[in-house]
Amino acid sequence: MHTLRLARAGLVLAQHGVRFVPKGMAVPLPLRLARLATAPLRLISAPFHWGEPKAKRVGAALAQLGPSYVKLGQFLATRADVIGPELSADLRHLQDKAAPFSMAEARIAVERALGGKLEDHFIGFGPPVAAASIAQVHKAYVMQDGIKKAVAVKILRPDIEKRFTRDLDSYYFAARLIEKYYAPARRLRPVAVVDNLKHTTDLEMDLRLEAAAISEMADNIKAGEGLRVPTVDWRRTSKRILTLEWIDGTPIADRATLVAKGFDVHALGLTVLRSFLRHAMRDGFFHADMHQGNLFVDDSGTVVAVDFGIMGRLGLQERRFLAEILHGLITRDYYRTAAMHFEAGYVPPHHTVEEFAQAMRAIGEPIHGRTAEEISMADLLGQLFAYTEVFDMETRPELILLQKSMVIVEGVARDLNPNLNMWSAAEPIAKEWMEANLGLIGRIKEAGASAQSIGEVLLRSPGLLKRAETALYGLSDMAKDGVRLDDATVQRIAKENAKSDRVQTAGILAIAASLAAIALRYIGLI
Repeated sequence: MHTLRLARAGLVLAQHGVRFVPKGMAVPLPLRLARLATAPLRLISAPFHWGEPKAKRVGAALAQLGPSYVKLGQFLATRADVIGPELSADLRHLQDKAAPFSMAEARIAVERALGGKLEDHFIGFGPPVAAASIAQVHKAYVMQDGIKKAVAVKILRPDIEKRFTRDLDSYYFAARLIEKYYAPARRLRPVAVVDNLKHTTDLEMDLRLEAAAISEMADNIKAGEGLRVPTVDWRRTSKRILTLEWIDGTPIADRATLVAKGFDVHALGLTVLRSFLRHAMRDGFFHADMHQGNLFVDDSGTVVAVDFGIMGRLGLQERRFLAEILHGLITRDYYRTAAMHFEAGYVPPHHTVEEFAQAMRAIGEPIHGRTAEEISMADLLGQLFAYTEVFDMETRPELILLQKSMVIVEGVARDLNPNLNMWSAAEPIAKEWMEANLGLIGRIKEAGASAQSIGEVLLRSPGLLKRAETALYGLSDMAKDGVRLDDATVQRIAKENAKSDRVQTAGILAIAASLAAIALRYIGLI
C-alpha cells in the first residue's frame, strides 16, 4: 500500500516536472530508474507547463496530492539542507489554500466539540472566509457583556487526522528505505525529518495548543513593542475548535493602503523585524510563519500577528550560540565563532577548530566592505548552514526553522522599507540580549540559577540521606549476618543463574558496590 501511494506521488510530481533531488547531488539508482520510467509522461506533460513558473508547478503538484503533501512541502521549505536551496526557495511561495468543506460539516464539528447547538455558542455564524490544508476559518458573532462582538472561528477539517496518519506512514516507509539503502543521505536523518514533521502536525491539529501559544506570546509582549496578538475565547475553544478576537485591519502586504491611511511603513518594517528578533533572542519563542498573509495593521497602527500553528523555540544554549556567531562574523573573530560550534557540540571532534574557522572566514569576509543594505542576515545564516555537510554536522531543526523564519521576516520588512539597514535595526536587540546574558547581569543570573539548583538538591537531601542510611544499615546487616533467602527464592535464583553467565553476576556485584560507595559518601557529607 505504501509503495502504491508513493508511486502515485512520484507520477504526479513527474507530470508537473518537479525534481526533488538537489542539483549536484548523486541520484540514487531507484530514483534514476523511476525518472527513466516516467520520461514519456514528462515529455507529454511538458507543453502544458511551458512558461509556467517552477514554484507554481510545485504548488499545483502538491495541491493535487492532498493536504498532507501541501504541509510536507511547507515543512521542507525550511529544510534547504535536505532538498537544496533552489527547491526550498520554490516551496517558500507555496500557498496553503484548499477548497472549503461545507457549512453542514462545520456545524457538526462545532456542536460535537462544544456541545449543544451551534446557536448556543454563536448568535451568528458565516461561511468560511479562508480554507487551508488542515483547517478553515469562519467569521461569527457572540454576545459579550451585552455587546455583539465579531470572532474568528477556526475548525479542523473532518477526518484530517486519519488522512495525515496514513500519509505519514508512507513518509516513514520511504525515509527508512532511504536510510537503509542510501548511505550518503543518513547524515540528513530522513526518519528524524519525518519525526519532526509529525510533531509539527500533531501540534497544529490540537487547536488548544495554538491557543496556548497565542496566550504565551501575549504574556511575552511588552508595552511599546508595536505588536499584539488576538485575544483567545477559551470558553469556545477545544481540540478541534479555536475562537479568537476578529481582527479588522489592513493587510501588511497592502503597502499603498497603509501609506494612504497615513501609517509610517518604514517604522512598521522596523517593528516587524525587531519584534521577531526580540521574541527569538529574548524569549526563545517566536512566530515561525510571519509571512505577509499573517500580519495586519489595525487602526491604531499596531501590527497584529495571526495564525500561530507553527511556532519555534530556542534554548538558552542555541540563543547564546547564535549571538556569539553573529558577533564573531561582524568583528571578524572567526576562531571564536568556530570554537563556539565545537563548544556547542555541533561539529564532530574529528574536525579541527582551525579548519572550521577557515570556513567561517569564507562566509564572513565577503560581507566586509559592503553596505549594510546589501547584507542579508538570513542569507548569512543560510551560508552558515550550507557548511553542515562539509563538516559532518547533524541538522538542527530549531536553527533551520529560525533561518527560514528570518528569510520571511526580512522579506516583509524590506517590502515595507527597501532601504532598511538590517544590522542597525537588529543591533539594539542583539546588544540588549548580549548584555543581559553574556555580560555581568547574565553571569549574576547564571550564579542565581546555580544557587537555586544547589538549594533544590539540599531541600531533597534529608530524603536522600534517609534512603542512603537505610541502604547502609542493610549492607551492614548483610555483612554481619549474611544474606537470608527463603527456599523458593533460592530455587528461582538457581534457575536464573543457570541461564546467566559470570559477566552478568560481576556486573550486578559492581552495581551493588557502587551503591554502597554512594551511600557511604552521603553519610560522610553530614
